[in-house]
Amino acid sequence: MTSDMTTTNPTKNPADLAASLTSLGLWRIAEELDDFVARATKARLSVVQILSELARLEVQERARRSCERRLTQSKVGIFKPMANFDWNWPTKIDRTAVERVLSLGFIERAENVVMVSAQGLGKTMIAQNLAHGAVLAGHSALFVTAADLLLDLNKQDSPRALERRLQHYARPHVLCIDEVGYLSYDNHAADLLFQIVNRRYEKRAIVLTTNLAFAQWNTVFPNATCATALIDRLTHHAEILPIEGESYRKREAEQAQKARRRGKNGQS
Repeated sequence: MTSDMTTTNPTKNPADLAASLTSLGLWRIAEELDDFVARATKARLSVVQILSELARLEVQERARRSCERRLTQSKVGIFKPMANFDWNWPTKIDRTAVERVLSLGFIERAENVVMVSAQGLGKTMIAQNLAHGAVLAGHSALFVTAADLLLDLNKQDSPRALERRLQHYARPHVLCIDEVGYLSYDNHAADLLFQIVNRRYEKRAIVLTTNLAFAQWNTVFPNATCATALIDRLTHHAEILPIEGESYRKREAEQAQKARRRGKNGQS
């Protein structure tokens, strides 16, 4: 007993083949079609080898596109890499602890990282590196200031819209909330932040930076009944990283001023 196999004529136009590959989502091969065919022909690859190489390249390409998309969605912005961090400048910093969280193990454990320091000591820089590292490691991340997060939540005009935004902030594997403590908020804002923290509690990691010790958070959320519960959930299963010293930015400004003065004296 024989079976008939109906075949269609394969396309002889490379442009048509590239278009077909693109429509199938095989972007890498579509872009490199001529080179791919030349390499396969020169190496005399078998059909199985050709398919294996095609699959490898497409997996690689999809991983690259996914990483780029997650980097864009993370809103981490432009930042300095940790290689530029001056460990000798702070008068107090636990380098071992900082490097431990930079290894990203806290993400899988759904633990939090809280950095406490005055302005200009690098806590935002570390948080940005954590978000960026998380994305490169295959996680989703979102970097946002506390002011922007609460402004976003406050402007939602219906319970349904608010719920969607709460889900948006609850979803990423890592949520970085920067600059808690620079502004004061009312009870409603405190409740909104508590909802975010509570939804992520023991499920997703939070990286938070603040210029105030927790004992001073009553100045950020005056009269907020949820402040104690908020701090409790943030610090349970958390790495607390205090950093002390003078501002990097202040030092850089002073150095720049001295350089300008030297330049003027040299010209006079």
